[in-house]
Amino acid sequence: MKRNHTMMQFFEWHVKADGKHWQRLMERVPELKRKGIDALWIPPVTKGQSPDDTGYGVYDLYDLGEFNQKGAVRTKYGTKDELLGAMAACVKHGLAVYVDLVMNHKAGADETELFKVVEVNPANRNEVISKPFDIEGWTKFTFNGRGNQYSTFKWNFEHFNGTDYDEKRDKTGIYRILGKNKQWNENVDDEFGNYDYLMFANIDYNNPVVREEMIRWGKWLVDTLQCNGFRLDAIKHINHEFIREFATEMLKKRGQDFYIVGEFWKSDLKSCQKFLNTVDYKIDLFDVALHYKLHNASLAGSNYDLSTIFKDTLVNTHPLNSVTFVDNHDSQPNGALESWVEDGFKQMAYALVLLRRDGYPCVFYGDYYGIEGDESVEGKQAQIDPLLYARYEKAYGDQQDYFNHPNTIGWVRLGTPELKASGCAVVISNGKDGNKRMRVGQHRAGELWTDLTGNRHDQVQIDPNGWAEFPVNGRSVSVWALAK
Repeated sequence: MKRNHTMMQFFEWHVKADGKHWQRLMERVPELKRKGIDALWIPPVTKGQSPDDTGYGVYDLYDLGEFNQKGAVRTKYGTKDELLGAMAACVKHGLAVYVDLVMNHKAGADETELFKVVEVNPANRNEVISKPFDIEGWTKFTFNGRGNQYSTFKWNFEHFNGTDYDEKRDKTGIYRILGKNKQWNENVDDEFGNYDYLMFANIDYNNPVVREEMIRWGKWLVDTLQCNGFRLDAIKHINHEFIREFATEMLKKRGQDFYIVGEFWKSDLKSCQKFLNTVDYKIDLFDVALHYKLHNASLAGSNYDLSTIFKDTLVNTHPLNSVTFVDNHDSQPNGALESWVEDGFKQMAYALVLLRRDGYPCVFYGDYYGIEGDESVEGKQAQIDPLLYARYEKAYGDQQDYFNHPNTIGWVRLGTPELKASGCAVVISNGKDGNKRMRVGQHRAGELWTDLTGNRHDQVQIDPNGWAEFPVNGRSVSVWALAK
């Protein structure tokens, strides 16, 4: 039978910039596989603007830690050879690898160029607030360390439509580049009037030469790494029609099993649905709406109505196109989109993500192994491991919800005959101690079930009709199942 799939985001923002992350990945692959993780989302593999760059300040798309550029041969995470070694370890142990692609912008240009721009209002990028003038912008990429290996394409201002710094005047702002067919792309999010521009030198997907180059690079990366999929960064800022074109070409290249998930950071469900329609459902999306609900629930405590936790979420309306997550590198403390799910609610949040029938859950490295940096956070491996076990061994079969109380909710998974001891009953309380009377099936009559989380140490016996009262501690979660 097919086991449940679980993804892990294998990095957090403050992972040590010691060039040893690919080595850490290689070492941990066997353990992760044993715990039921069968796919890894890895950070950007391309050379950033410095050895400490997380990869989102992308410099050279064809340098995977192979050339002496921007202060080092390696990236923040290691060398190309180490990356290939980690990929090989994943293949050996049966883990899929999804590579993070940063296609919205480029950073760390090699030279400046003179070109004409207009300055726009940051709060409304459609509003021009200057006359045309010459700017000295960092937009010329020559890749002297790599030369023409793998690609002869060199970037210049004609390949971008915006930038944020004028070297000539030592001034920052949002500058739209002028020229033939130069404008913000219309097929993007409409926040700030038009949210094509995000940061650095903004890639111009109105330019057919740029689209061709980016698709060529995507195919090269697939061939080079033999990866199983991509995670696409910041796609609400990228021409949505190009995203559809790019995904179509990657699926042609690698096959329909090639997996693509996009970061479309919108909690508005209608916007997500519209995007999925635009890209012909060729990619999945992270369920940002659910993340914010988990965040709000963690702050509100017993004032939050848990029975509404899945209302207006992507996993509720589009379960086959939803990647559910609790937190990630952007939502972590001091992140660009800080919305941290508080520690006291974290295990409950992961139960809501990992033990449900719908969605493709993603476990965050920072939650599992901890967050480094000035404001470190301890890892919660001891809380998450029992849920991973329950997902891999127990959470199968039909799902029946008991969401009939604002503070105590529950659901059962009835199990499958192919896994005789499968099936579980989950109860969550964000208030006082509680319980749920739930039916797990008459065939379970007489069985003694235990709490896999260890939060409770008693047992529950299933009655002759397949019902039982499943207790839960206040502000806690219990996962009841046959202890086999």
